[in-house]
Amino acid sequence: MLMPKRVKWRKQQRGNTRGKALRGAELTYGEYGLMSLEPGWVTARQIEAARRTISRSMRRRGKVWIRIFPDKPYTQKPPETRMGKGKGNVEYWVAVVRPGRIMFEVGGLDAETAKEALHQASYKFSVKTKIVSRVQESTGEQE
Repeated sequence: MLMPKRVKWRKQQRGNTRGKALRGAELTYGEYGLMSLEPGWVTARQIEAARRTISRSMRRRGKVWIRIFPDKPYTQKPPETRMGKGKGNVEYWVAVVRPGRIMFEVGGLDAETAKEALHQASYKFSVKTKIVSRVQESTGEQE
């Protein structure tokens, strides 16, 4: 499971997720990528589940790049606890994702396999996604 080795502050405020992704919005490493279409938090479990799905459907060919990292602590108070007494304990870690952010990239394999792998991974996330590609595919029309 992905999480920071150490952090300067144990707990964080929620922050805001408005606006588009400022960085990480272009394909850098692979030929195909999975792009977020809406803002939200992606948990470390979701990232790991998507990574396993992609690597399984690629059958040990090609390469996978994870472009997001869960560095924000999510705190939760225990059930049936009265109000007050401070902020809850850190339960898990999330990555803040804004629209346009490339979450995963794959490269080194054919288009159909790459798209199928990313399509299967998109089911693991709580945000809407789309598959983007670097290569311009021919539509079959002649000029």
